[in-house]
Amino acid sequence: MRLLDLIPAQFRIGAVALFLVMLVAGSAALAWTVQGWRCGQQLERQGRLHADTLKELSLAAATLQRNEQDKRLALEQRLQNKDETHHKELTDEQTKQARLRDRLATADLRLSVVLAATDTTSGCSVPTTSAAGRVVHGTTRAQLDPAHAQRIIGITDAGDQGLIALGACQSYVRELTMIQ
Repeated sequence: MRLLDLIPAQFRIGAVALFLVMLVAGSAALAWTVQGWRCGQQLERQGRLHADTLKELSLAAATLQRNEQDKRLALEQRLQNKDETHHKELTDEQTKQARLRDRLATADLRLSVVLAATDTTSGCSVPTTSAAGRVVHGTTRAQLDPAHAQRIIGITDAGDQGLIALGACQSYVRELTMIQ
């Protein structure tokens, strides 16, 4: 006895149709489930790849940042060393100039200039030959007034400080352009 023989004839077409609908629905549900598993696996795989990529990018960015920080620290150290050198040069020059000014003030040191021996229009009656008892031989020299000597030393001091500052600026710019 078959299953279809138990169902009355008017319901047989409906039963077969219902059976086919149930079979198709079951197949569709099974296909949905299998497709869901596949999509889930693909999404999981993509998620893992995405996480791995983000991790690699983050490690690369951290390494790059660390390298840049190291470069910056090295530059700051070099600039600090240059600044200390500049400060030492400036302080040494100021000390040297102060000693020179003190020696000029105490008449321990006198500034003199060479007089032109062929200059007949100067009206200076300084002899061109060395007098008896002079230690220095050669060209005729005239001593400068201490106040004028102090002003000259002040001018050279400002010039020396300017040259030291210029050298420091050039060194700073060289250090900055080396890293680029």
